Amino acid sequence: MKKSVLTRYRVMAYVTGVLLVLLTFGMIGKYVLDLNGAADFTRVVSIAHGWLYVVYLIFAFDLGSKAKWPVGKQLWVLLAGTIPTAAFFVERRISHELEARIAEDAPAPAKA
Repeated sequence: MKKSVLTRYRVMAYVTGVLLVLLTFGMIGKYVLDLNGAADFTRVVSIAHGWLYVVYLIFAFDLGSKAKWPVGKQLWVLLAGTIPTAAFFVERRISHELEARIAEDAPAPAKA
């Protein structure tokens, strides 16, 4: 597995996570605090999160298939983009796990 597969997953995990946290704050502002402009903010962020979550799903599925994860682990990683802040914790754990595996798979540098 290439490091780029993990990198693009990590980027989308952070983007999805940030947008979901912003969406949560927007919903609180809209429904609890009744803030002006919260409805427009929520609409824009929810559309962005929805489309970028699809990209996250593609990258996470690609990563999981290349890492040969069991179905349960794959589903947990895919669903992490729907639970506020879960994407950050899952990304961190997955990154630590796979960075070690990528380092093992990398060819040794040539000696001069």
